[in-house]
Amino acid sequence: MAGLISRQFIDDLLARTDIVELINSRVPLKKAGKNYQACCPFHTEKTPSFSVSPDKQFYHCFGCGEHGNAISFLMEYDRLEFVDAIEELASINGVEVERDERQQTPEQQRKYQQAQQQKQDDYQLMEQIARFYQQQLRAAADKDTAINYLKGRGLTGEIAKRFGIGYISDNWDGMMNVFAKNNNLSRQLVDLGMAIEGDKGRPYDRFRGRIMFPIRDRRGRVIGFGGRVLTDGTPKYLNSPETRIYHKGQELYGLFEAKKANKNLTRLVVVEGYMDVVALAQHGIDYAVASLGTSTTPEQLQTLFRTVTEVICCYDGDRAGREAAWRAMDNALPLIRDGISLKFVFLPDGEDPDSLVRQQGQQAFEQILDQAQPLSKFLLENLIAKVDMTSIEGKASLAEQAQPYINKLPESILKDSLINELANNFGAGGEQLAKQFQQKTPAQQAAKNNKPTRTTPVRLAIALLLEKPELVSSLPNAGVLAHLDLPGVPLLNELLEICASNPNINSGQIVEHFRQREEGKQLTKLLCWEHQIDAEHAEDVFLDSIEKLLNSLVEQRTEFLLQKARLNQLTIEEKQELQLLLNEQS
Repeated sequence: MAGLISRQFIDDLLARTDIVELINSRVPLKKAGKNYQACCPFHTEKTPSFSVSPDKQFYHCFGCGEHGNAISFLMEYDRLEFVDAIEELASINGVEVERDERQQTPEQQRKYQQAQQQKQDDYQLMEQIARFYQQQLRAAADKDTAINYLKGRGLTGEIAKRFGIGYISDNWDGMMNVFAKNNNLSRQLVDLGMAIEGDKGRPYDRFRGRIMFPIRDRRGRVIGFGGRVLTDGTPKYLNSPETRIYHKGQELYGLFEAKKANKNLTRLVVVEGYMDVVALAQHGIDYAVASLGTSTTPEQLQTLFRTVTEVICCYDGDRAGREAAWRAMDNALPLIRDGISLKFVFLPDGEDPDSLVRQQGQQAFEQILDQAQPLSKFLLENLIAKVDMTSIEGKASLAEQAQPYINKLPESILKDSLINELANNFGAGGEQLAKQFQQKTPAQQAAKNNKPTRTTPVRLAIALLLEKPELVSSLPNAGVLAHLDLPGVPLLNELLEICASNPNINSGQIVEHFRQREEGKQLTKLLCWEHQIDAEHAEDVFLDSIEKLLNSLVEQRTEFLLQKARLNQLTIEEKQELQLLLNEQS
């Protein structure tokens, strides 16, 4: 459907959403007075400073300053764009997204509709291709070759169905013959990485003679494929290239399936290949994901840590495996916080998760996982192994090499423990080394950077109105300050109008009206302001603030008329008005 998402729909969607319930489904909250709290999911901290208000439908972290409504939380926590966050929230609430075509020019409508339709067409086509590959596993002339291969790897039909595993014969145009029915579709297949442009401009299948593994995003949509060759051909594994819907550094193969199989995931195992993920699931270890042929990226690690509290990277024990582990650790350091852990398992030479679990079974493999090496031990052992700890020079080198990694860690018990462990390796002089590594906490840094909000009638009126939009009903009309020319009053007037027009609006909905505007930053700051006005006295303080502003309006009007009087420019009506104003002020 064309058009921007309507303002009314967004307001209604936020009204349907309980922000406490939404956040609690991702970050466990505890009741704290009238609000709820947790350790912040956006920075590392030892004591909870992340607060969620059911009254305001708003969250705020007093440590790092992150704040927002339900839409903001999904955007930050799930790393979604605005429209995707709206769609996700609509899906949670079981409603369809409504759009308003009247807010766009015909050209904007056309471009938006074209982009949205293209995206839907892409997902639909990829899903159809995935089903085609699955059908070919049952119907292709050489299907027995593929089926026997899968059986030889110990996979059942049930597990193949769960992961949507398929097959494509070794023909140049097996898939293209079915889906490239016109030039536009042929172009689309090339754009989606399913076909390659031929020398004569005739595209041909990218995947040929391969077992096919569909790659799904967090919402279960097919965005790409991985193919495993059945012969001695190369490469053994062929992956979809980057496309407009597939960005391999942001996705994890098997994550959708793992979350579907486990309602309460607490652990994820990162392996190298598709077959490793499927083989582990076949043997009851249905919480494995693969990093799609890349080193585990910061984006992938962020997704992992937001999904579970324990991540185990399972690599080959050779040099390449240990280098991959080191890169993963380096990428993970800024994301580590107390309560989550990154660990490493290195398999014996010549073994991979697929072969090992088939040989030893689920219980033995999970025992290996239980004995995984913690990040701290992995980091220290590798650093110490590179220096001569019997010499002063070697110890100095260790400190120099460790510093960049320690600095990447946010403040946490883990960081303190690492510093202490490093200091212990130094013996004398260790205390000085520990001091060298100390960093300010995010909360301390935020406190240093955040200046206290100065109290003025305008700021106080806005802050109270944001918290209790129903205060607008205590005024004779919402336009009482329409003619007052003071900084902040135009914003206050706009808020009064919004609240008067929407009697049941809440704080989260109000802030959403200003998402794309500079004033939105001012409003969120005031909504987080601890002004120490309790609910019982909120209306009195609000009316007092409005009265002070009305007095300013009277003073402004009086001064304006006095200036005209000095120039002898007053009308009869203005003379009468000035006399009344002066009498009231005397």
